[in-house]
Amino acid sequence: SSGINAEYGDLEGMMASLDTELALKGGKVSKRGICAACDKMILNKMVTALGKSWHPEHFTCIRCNRELGACKFFEKNDQPYCEEDYHAEFAPRCFSCNQPIVDKCITALQKTWHPDCFVCVHCRDPFTRNGTEYHVYEGKPYCKRDYCEMFAPKCAGCKKAIQSNVITALRMPWHVECFVCFECKCRFGAGTYYEHNGKPYCEQHYHENRGSLCAACNKPISGRVITAMRNKFHPEHFVCAFCITPLSKGTFKENDNRPYCHECYQKLFGVGTRA
Repeated sequence: SSGINAEYGDLEGMMASLDTELALKGGKVSKRGICAACDKMILNKMVTALGKSWHPEHFTCIRCNRELGACKFFEKNDQPYCEEDYHAEFAPRCFSCNQPIVDKCITALQKTWHPDCFVCVHCRDPFTRNGTEYHVYEGKPYCKRDYCEMFAPKCAGCKKAIQSNVITALRMPWHVECFVCFECKCRFGAGTYYEHNGKPYCEQHYHENRGSLCAACNKPISGRVITAMRNKFHPEHFVCAFCITPLSKGTFKENDNRPYCHECYQKLFGVGTRA
């Protein structure tokens, strides 16, 4: 007994040697209960994993040699890994923190992220907190609020960011609802507007600001115009205040800021006409 212990050191070493001798003599040795790591007989505790049997101290992580018999392990290419080393080796890396992603993963901008790491680069709020909508500028993600405030065109009317439909007029962008007459705030029918001093106007207020409304009918004058008594008139509207005779072809007399033909002026005011 003492000689055996001296030669083999322990029982497992003896059994391994006996197996070897039996194999050399042509006998068959069953591989059931043989450790996949050291190829020796397993007599006491045994770990069964990856379709093989192991001594507990031999079933270890291929990277760090940590024993895996009593803890969670992962397999890759028929090799065992502890959880930490498996994720370090094979899990996708978060673009922001460069740590392995072991649970939920977000793929965006051709990169992978932890949900809490995929944030607006300006306000740092995670997109998962406020929904998944984000906007990209120069390859960086922004929440809708910050993107619009920082990069979206600003309306020439209200000066706020334009997030949807836009009208371009007077070489400037506008919200649809903001592109109105500068004076009366009415929208432009059929897309027609008039520009004066860099501002949009409806036809009425455009002519009013330019002083091109008929003093008689208060309508815009777009053709021939008569200028008289510091005002402008349609030719057909510049008439004698008494007889309504058109005055566009002759001279007239003025009284109390009203025009009269020569005949009516003489009859009404008894003053002779002057050439």
